[in-house]
Amino acid sequence: MERVDASRIDRVKKKRSRKWIFRVLIIICIGVMGVGGYFASQIWGAFAQGHDSNSKISGLRDEEVKIKEEPFTIMLLGVDQLSTEEEKESWRPDVIMIAAINPKTNSMKLVSIPRDTLVHIANTKGKDKINSAASYGRLKNVDGVENTRQTVEEFLNIPIDYYAKINFQGFIDVVDALGGVDVNNKFYFSTQSHTGDPLRYSPGPLHLDGEKALAYVRMRKKDINGDMGRNERQRDVVNKLIDQMISFEGFTKFNDVATAVGENLSYSFKPTDIPSLQKTYSNIPKQNTESIELKTYSDKQNGIFYEICSQEERIRVSDLLQKHLEYTPKEPMKLNDY
Repeated sequence: MERVDASRIDRVKKKRSRKWIFRVLIIICIGVMGVGGYFASQIWGAFAQGHDSNSKISGLRDEEVKIKEEPFTIMLLGVDQLSTEEEKESWRPDVIMIAAINPKTNSMKLVSIPRDTLVHIANTKGKDKINSAASYGRLKNVDGVENTRQTVEEFLNIPIDYYAKINFQGFIDVVDALGGVDVNNKFYFSTQSHTGDPLRYSPGPLHLDGEKALAYVRMRKKDINGDMGRNERQRDVVNKLIDQMISFEGFTKFNDVATAVGENLSYSFKPTDIPSLQKTYSNIPKQNTESIELKTYSDKQNGIFYEICSQEERIRVSDLLQKHLEYTPKEPMKLNDY
């Protein structure tokens, strides 16, 4: 199997954080779904500019799924650009996570695909990191999200029904729209904002605006606990934002939140689906939400490090998702390309 010539693609290296973007998507979804169908419908107009009306049903479906009645999937993409203008030039997802939701059993399964996972790229004859699928799509005159979608569908052999995509600026705007966030910082550290400005964080209670909160949740190297410490800060900030969102005061600000993130969020599900999404989500108890770990290992090939997922692991995760979705694939999983 030949490797796709990646030299034709702009590979600008930037620092990226992975999981926080998905959590921002969760904040928005909880905010929209948690306020109730009627109120959500009223404020959904603020998100209208992000609706992707060109998105089509999955090629693995014969017809569009009925959210109220049938299991479905949402592909969550976190992009490290700071604006939609940057995304128009080039973007790669920092986070690729699939949410498989079954309204019949009131349950949800989540699986995250590491961005460096070596996969066959849709609409090409080669393999590369999965987060490059959008760039290759543009080379082939295929929409970046659509090419990522097709790549994920082939990798897991499940349909991807909908997607939601957000960038860094979306996180900043959510925090600012809610009036900032209060944290209890455990130790002193200094870092930089996304624009390169120096920032210092004293130990103890702090009130952070959007830019400072973004740097706070991204910092890793100066935390003695590394990723674990960063993840703890991310969970703390996101949980507090969720608490603010679902509070009475948060309800009064939700229109501001919707307006703030409108330019930084794109999605394919219909505004008319929001009441159904709200009902489906509210019916899922915490114990019915499961995170599935996709096991990979690092391997250096031609001087580049990749995450490798074995065929057995792909089959294992695919089977779990297919069973949850009550989905019978039209064709067996393609294994020769991996």
